[in-house]
Amino acid sequence: MRQSNRALVTGGAGFLGSHLCERLVKDGCDVLCVDNYFTGRRTNVEKLLGHPRFEIMRHDVTFPLYVEVDQIYNLACPASPVHYQFDPVQTTKTSVHGAINMLGLAKRVRATIFQASTSEVYGDPEVHPQSEEYWGRVNPIGLRACYDEGKRCAETLFFDYHRQHRLQIKVGRIFNTYGPRMHPNDGRVVSNFIVQALRGDDITIYGEGTQTRSFCYVDDMIEAFVRLMNTDPSVTGPINLGNPAEFTMIQLAEMVLRLTKSSSKLIFRPLPSDDPKQRQPNISKAKEILGWEPKVSLEDGLKETIAYFKATL
Repeated sequence: MRQSNRALVTGGAGFLGSHLCERLVKDGCDVLCVDNYFTGRRTNVEKLLGHPRFEIMRHDVTFPLYVEVDQIYNLACPASPVHYQFDPVQTTKTSVHGAINMLGLAKRVRATIFQASTSEVYGDPEVHPQSEEYWGRVNPIGLRACYDEGKRCAETLFFDYHRQHRLQIKVGRIFNTYGPRMHPNDGRVVSNFIVQALRGDDITIYGEGTQTRSFCYVDDMIEAFVRLMNTDPSVTGPINLGNPAEFTMIQLAEMVLRLTKSSSKLIFRPLPSDDPKQRQPNISKAKEILGWEPKVSLEDGLKETIAYFKATL
């Protein structure tokens, strides 16, 4: 008899993937975690390694995978500029070939498949805040295009598989997420600021520090993933998933300095190419369809994240 709780998580040893694996095991699912360890780390899932409902496999999603599952969470792809620009061709292949392989698997076993898309599909937006109807403003040949356009192409594939093969798809557009298990060298602003503050180094702010981001704590994001996956089959997304509270880089830096009691100084560097000036999700669809909105404040989430980095650095 077919079970109904077998979940595959690609990128399962990464920051978001490891938290998702923990949540699914806790919910009673049999979880297969797949990762090639480019940015994922085995230590992220070490608490699960002996669990009878957890299995881990080293595998690259740019190659086909043949397993029997009911749900697929496709999270595999380096998500920070430092990592996705290291090998941009492989980044695009991970998004595009990875989507094709996972969609092919979902089609074969008739699984519901979730795509971890990104706010980067909106590029450097002219519309603020960004709603799902906005098509975005992306430079297709810029340094960030391997990630931005790779994720946009993956969304295209998901919706074409849905229309052509009646596949059950769920597409979530993830806005900046932070929390324990972030990679200390991923170049993302939250981890950058915390690591620099804890080490007493200067805190690097790009541009004038007036550009804004919205930060969602990892536990809130995982709750959104699970809710979206378990919606009615008619719900495909895309649905924005993020915290609409907006902060400038200077506000974030000052909060990190206060919470770490650091004496680090702020220094300013030129803004990187194609770096968005504003990023804030319109989450009205997530509220209406998923009954979801973030609960953890930036200050409370930063306290947990700082404690993690203090213990690991």
